[in-house]
Parts: sequence; C-alpha cells; structure tokens
Amino acid sequence: MSKDRKHLYYRAYLVYFGFVAIMMLVLYSTLDLQFNGPGVAYATQKGELPTRVADRIPRMGQILDRNEVPLVTSVTFYDIYMDPTVVDDEIFDAQISGLCEGLHRLYPEKSAYEYEAQIRKARANNVRYLLIRRKVTNAARKKLRKLPIFELGQMKGGIIDNIEVIMRKKPFGNLLNRTLGYYKVQNEKDTLRVGIEGAFYDYLKGEQGKEIEQRISSGWKRTGKIIKDAVEGADVVTTIDKEIQEVAHSELEKQMIFMDAQHGSVILMEVQTGYVRAIANLTKISKGKYSESFNYAIGHLEVPGSTFKLASIMAGLEDERFKITDKVNATGRYTVGGDGMSDSNHGMGYGVITIQQAFEKSSNVILQLINRSYRNDPEVFIERLKQFGLTEKLGIDLEGEPIPKVTKPGDPNWSALSLPWQSVGYEVMQTPLQTLAFYNAVANKGKLVRPLFVEQIKRHGQVIKTFKPVVLNAEICSTHTLKILQKCLEGVMIRGTGKQLKSSLFSIAGKTGTAQLRGESGYRDQKIKASQASFVGYFPAKKPIYSCIVVISRPVKAYYGAAVSGTVFAEIANKIYASALQYHRAVNDPRNPLATDVPKFKSGNSKDLTFLLKQLNVRYQLNSSSEWVQADTTNQRLQVQRKPILDKKVPNVSGMSAKDAVYLLESRGLIVRLVGKGQVYSQSISPGQPLVKGQLIQIKLQ
Repeated sequence: MSKDRKHLYYRAYLVYFGFVAIMMLVLYSTLDLQFNGPGVAYATQKGELPTRVADRIPRMGQILDRNEVPLVTSVTFYDIYMDPTVVDDEIFDAQISGLCEGLHRLYPEKSAYEYEAQIRKARANNVRYLLIRRKVTNAARKKLRKLPIFELGQMKGGIIDNIEVIMRKKPFGNLLNRTLGYYKVQNEKDTLRVGIEGAFYDYLKGEQGKEIEQRISSGWKRTGKIIKDAVEGADVVTTIDKEIQEVAHSELEKQMIFMDAQHGSVILMEVQTGYVRAIANLTKISKGKYSESFNYAIGHLEVPGSTFKLASIMAGLEDERFKITDKVNATGRYTVGGDGMSDSNHGMGYGVITIQQAFEKSSNVILQLINRSYRNDPEVFIERLKQFGLTEKLGIDLEGEPIPKVTKPGDPNWSALSLPWQSVGYEVMQTPLQTLAFYNAVANKGKLVRPLFVEQIKRHGQVIKTFKPVVLNAEICSTHTLKILQKCLEGVMIRGTGKQLKSSLFSIAGKTGTAQLRGESGYRDQKIKASQASFVGYFPAKKPIYSCIVVISRPVKAYYGAAVSGTVFAEIANKIYASALQYHRAVNDPRNPLATDVPKFKSGNSKDLTFLLKQLNVRYQLNSSSEWVQADTTNQRLQVQRKPILDKKVPNVSGMSAKDAVYLLESRGLIVRLVGKGQVYSQSISPGQPLVKGQLIQIKLQ
C-alpha cells in the first residue's frame, strides 16, 4: 500500500472517530441538560417530576438553665421558593407588578423590575422551583403570604414556604459558649462532641421523620409532603444558674482585662450536690478582648501551686507524721537535693512558726516538712493522694477531662526532688475542676462528689430522667483531720495570705495559690517569669453552700493569688450572698434575733396604719376610733390603741414617722426642726408642756 493510500486511511479513521466523539458529547450534553440544565426540571414521560423519600430533620431540644431559661435553642427559618408555572395567565399579568413591588419593599437589595424579570424568565423556562429568599423568619413568611399572587397559596399562587431550616442559637452570645458546646459530624465514622450539647446530643437530637422530595434542575428539593412526622428532641435542664453565671463571667472578664492575662477560668459549685452553678472560660484574642474558645476549667492540666499544700498537710496529719501545732523554722529559703525555693515575702522567712501558721502564710517550708516525713516511703504519700481522689479523673459527663499527672516512684522522671516539689504543687498537674472537687470535699464534711452539669431531661415538660448527686468517696479523711484543715482554711482568711479578702457580711474559707509556669526552657532561664494565680475555697465558712475556684494564667500587672484571683472570688461571693435568699433568715423566722411574732410599726394616723395592715394581711385588734394610734404588742398580740394627744399641750410624737410628727406639731403652731431620719425617738420640748404658738421644737429621728 502506497504512502498516499495509507494517509487517506488515517484521515478517514480520524474523521470517523471524531464524529463518534462529537456524537457522544452531544448525547452527554442532552442528558445533562435534561437532568441538571439551567432552568429546566427533569420530567418523566407523564410530565411528573421524579420523587424520593428523604429524612426530615427534627427540631432539637433546648438547653436550659436550672430555672429553665433557654441557653441554647432551635430557631426555625424558611426557604421561600416560587412555582410561577401554576399561576393563571390573567392573574399573573394583572398582579405580577404588585408582587414584585412587595418583594422590593421587604428585600430592597433588588428592584421591583429585577424581581419581575427573574420571575418572568423562570415562568418562560418552565422552572418549578425559583428561589425567592433563604432563611426567612416566620414573621416575614407571614408578610410574604399576604403579597399579590402569593396570597392565593401554593396551588394557585405558586408560593412554596413550607421548607424549614432549623438553626441552633445561643441567646446570650459568648456567655457559657464553650461549656454549652456543640455536636459536629467529622466524617462517616467520627463525630466531635463538645460540651453539654455534645454529651447529651442523643437526648437533644429527637427522631427523624420522612418526607417527599422532588428532583428539579438544581437538585432535590423538599415538597413539604410529610410521610412521618419528626419527633422533637428532649430538653436538657442544666445545673447552671444564669444569674450567677453572668456574675462569674463579668467579674472574671473585668479582672482579666485589668491584669492583661492570657486566659482564665471560674467554677462555682454547690457544696452538697456537686451541681455546677457557673463556669466561665476566657481566652485573650486581642488587647482587652476575650472569648470562650477553650474550656480550661475542664480540659487544661497545669501545676496547681500552693493550693496543693492542703493535700500535703492532710496526708501528713492522716499518717500522723506530724501535728498541726508542731513548729517549723521558716527561714525563707529551702533547699532539697541541691535545689531550692523561696517564700513569697522575698525569701525573708517567718521564723519559728507552727505548721498551721506555715500553711496560712503559704510558706514553702512545707516542702522540707513533707520531704522529711515521707522521703523513706514516698509511696505512702502517693497512696494518700489517691485516697483523696487526686490521681484519677472525676468522670464527668462532658468529654475532654484528662487524667491528673502525678509523678510516682518508678516513673522515668521520678527523682529526689519529686516528693518535696509535689508537696507544694509541682510535678503534679490538675485541672481547675479537679482542684475544686477536692476543696469541695473538705467543705462537704469529707464527702467527695462528682461535679454535675445537668439536673434533668424533660420531654414536653415531663421529667424523663433525673441526675442525682454522685458520691465518689464518702470520707476522704478522718473527721479529726477535716476539722483541723477547715480551721486552717479559715485562718488563711483571718491571719494569712487571704486576710485582705474578708467579707463583713459572712466568712470565707480558702487558699491562695501562685505557681510559676514552665516555659520552653523549663522553669529557669526565662527572661519573663510566667505565672498562674489561683484562689479556691468555699463560703460561708461555717455552713458552706458554694465552693469556688478562680484561676488566671499569665497576668501582667500582678501575680499573687490573693491580688489576682482572690479579688474575683470575693466579688462573686459577695454578689451571690447579697442576692441569695438561702443566706438570709426571714424576718418572721423565730431563729432570727431581729424577728418577733408580731411586726413593729410606727405610731401615726389611724386610717393610714389600718390600711397598711390590711394590705399586708396582718391580723390586729382595733381598740380605738381615735385619729392617732399606737401599737400594743403585749402577749404577742397586735392591738391598735389610742395615742393620747392633749389639746393646748405639746403632743407626744415619739415613735411617729417624720411626716406625721411634722404635720401634728405644725398643725398646733409649732416650728419644727428635724435631725436624722427614721422615726422620732426624742423631742426638745417634753410632751404635756403648755403649747406656745411659734415656738421652735427639735425632734430627733433614727
């Protein structure tokens, strides 16, 4: 075969296969146009759109505070579509302008002309699902239904407004954001469960329903035709008290801004139950701005510092290695194994003091004390820490709690320094929540309880599950040791490092903590010493209701626990005390020294006083029709008696209000001078003296 003939064959094959390729491309494009082409919906031979059954996502349950204030809720929006092909030609032509003008008023980013052009084009191209607006509120949805054409409904007006879009919303923004958390699907096999929503998602999610979807040009769209209704999720009632939470969050944030700190956390817990009433975590994002982006309180291990000294003293007392009244020489600088640590008073020391005084002043002489007591059997000390619940997780419902790190004999990094360093809060790492749980046990008569974040699960208002307090250890130490340590914690606030934080209204028991944080080069050779300030305790000291911990990391302006974190603790405690009824006995409580069985009231006008008693539903006996009356509470009965007022004599205004006393005296021509406020307890002219008009009389009130 000649070269020319071969060349013709090649050209023929090329043309043939080229045509085949073109035909295949045309066929593919035709099918693609039918299924996914712009403005064209795929239809069966009968002219119906293909359908399928799809899952209908239920409305998730709410996360509520203890008083059932919504902290996380589901908000329903609607995607609005239009099927312009179902509208009658005459109605369409007559009312399309009115519809588009209404759309422009509601959503002015498009002109009425643009809306009309879009709808007319969709109608001409037989588009069955034209998107009008995404994520419309129910209020806006109702307004859309009243527009021309749309008011005719879905079958005649073409409006498709039954496609729900449910979104989760936190009404209080950044408040409690990380602890409330979320649930996120990473992939088919992995999910991310964060905070309360992640931990209790199986209750919150509800049950999926089934509905019909139709295939249109842009994909599958819901029709609103329900086969099976979705079941809403249950509500989770948390232990959080929103009012206390707001106080904790704002006080922490205020101090963080002032100290220019990197991150911090607060936890406030009910002593007897372990219910967490407030938890705040703040991370610095820029100068003066903080967000809840990580849960340090639950998930961050750090050296506790001096707050760990309570566990060290507890161990020594339980093992009878020393007594709290034993003396130690707090020289100010303490060396063990060639390494040393100084006291916070610039290494000046405190002289010969008792162990209790050393604890109250947070002297690091405790590291020498513990080293001397346990250096031959450190395993005994570690075993005590285990008994106190300091070596294992608390087992809370929320994910992310790490195991505390406690160096033990036999570990690769155990050394002669490990024991003494542990005794003052180094070579041991805990989360703030784990530290708080230990102190809470001391407040709770030795009973260690698990911190809880949820009290109840409710469905349609009915309780379906209750989370009761969980006791992890009924007695972490002996009652004798416990009472000693409770006095030590009170002593910290009276004579020790926390004495500036005393409240005039109630007593606090607690411990300050200042820990140097490890840098890349270790604790030494750092140009800038990074520290962590903490304060942990409970209040009131004698009958504890709440325990609380405040931890602030890397403050700039100060670093001691009392000055940085203790002030936050005190502010939170004072504000809770002022607003919590459980701290205050009722005025009619017989245990209240100020209470009596019958109320006290001022002498005064009969009509005013009897009206007030009726309004307050106080039982009394009226024994006089006189204009001026006084109370007689003989035999614990309230009797309203006549108050003698003599004509032409100076009246007795003792026990009256300033208003009644001034009226009575001036009506008799006297000139009145007031001193003080309250009710009258003395008058400069004795009652019963002759009345001289124009005479000056001074009355004192208190």
